[in-house]
Amino acid sequence: MSGVVEPKVSIQAQDFDIAAEVAALTAGRTDIGAVVTFSGLCRDEGGVLTALELEHYPGMAEAEISRIAAEAIGRWPLHGVTVIHRHGRIQPGENIVLVVTASAHRQAAFEAADFLMDYLKSRAPFWKKEHRTDGVEGNWVEAKDKDEKAAARWR
Repeated sequence: MSGVVEPKVSIQAQDFDIAAEVAALTAGRTDIGAVVTFSGLCRDEGGVLTALELEHYPGMAEAEISRIAAEAIGRWPLHGVTVIHRHGRIQPGENIVLVVTASAHRQAAFEAADFLMDYLKSRAPFWKKEHRTDGVEGNWVEAKDKDEKAAARWR
């Protein structure tokens, strides 16, 4: 199959099914030889967190992620891209983000997924607040220097 690749971008409160998303992206496609998935989970930070709360501006987050997904499609020969990012209160062990990239060959799929995650970790318009087990008001989480450095390699 040929044609313009339209990324699927979703910002949602509900969980997602990784296998269903891969199946939807690859259905009826015989030109896909590689699918790379990355799923990010909420961790408890050594037992300190009860939840992570993610906020966003509806419309803005989708537009920004769609823009970077289109950039990935322009950089690599991709046959499909899915990016799902959850918002709301997410407990440790629950899914936060899913990136799926599909291409004829693995290198393009791996590199595009890496590029997308570097962007999501450092520049996506989400605000994350920690909810702590000790009841102390949690912090708003800033992007880490290592995430900024990782994203800089794509410029």
